[in-house]
Amino acid sequence: MTMTQGTGKDTQTGAEAGDSTVADSVTARLDSVRRAIAETESACGRGKKAITLIAVSKTHPAEAVEEALAAGQRVFGENRVQEAKGKFPALKERFPDLELHLIGPLQTNKVKDAVALFDVIQTLDRPKLAEALAEEMAKSGRRPRCLIEVNTGEEPQKAGIAPAEVEAFLADCRDRLGLPVTGLMCIPPVDEEPAMHFALLAEMARRLGLPEISMGMSGDYETAVRFGATHVRVGTAIFGARPYPAQ
Repeated sequence: MTMTQGTGKDTQTGAEAGDSTVADSVTARLDSVRRAIAETESACGRGKKAITLIAVSKTHPAEAVEEALAAGQRVFGENRVQEAKGKFPALKERFPDLELHLIGPLQTNKVKDAVALFDVIQTLDRPKLAEALAEEMAKSGRRPRCLIEVNTGEEPQKAGIAPAEVEAFLADCRDRLGLPVTGLMCIPPVDEEPAMHFALLAEMARRLGLPEISMGMSGDYETAVRFGATHVRVGTAIFGARPYPAQ
């Protein structure tokens, strides 16, 4: 499988962008990504199955998710609460071990639905959202794990906590609000080498005693594994190009 390194984008090349032949099916793509992860784990001395592969199914239909489920995949990621609500409740009933991660921005008016549906919320990125999540978890009794989104590139247009503010934000989330924060996530700037951002995130997680490190997408997940990721978020390399409605 040919991967585009160093872009931070969820991209694909060559045969990955082909038609729906058996060799280019969701199952085949998933097997290819799993092999690449296993080979990278071995090459950098990490234990087998140290990495949780999150299959990012945003914009893809439930049928594509079902094919991945049939191939043994159980961890999925979605960007939008409303899309996930239309796709995953029935699948979760059929596959009770399915784990669903929210990897896109979360508006405070969607917090109730997000807490009810998702098992992990990876985009805890501001104090107002932390307050809303704590309130809803107290009301519902449901406590999905949370990851703090870190703006490692300190990009003004991008969501996330600045690296220098993560420790204080984590302390507030845990000590005052009682949120179950278990890790950090990042999306590096698209025009920078991702390795430096992955190294920064992994070092921060180790220093703060957080066990989960979510970083790496289709174009750079192997680099992320080398730099200590525990979770990689792979969409296009598994499900193919995203289907968008005609304009």
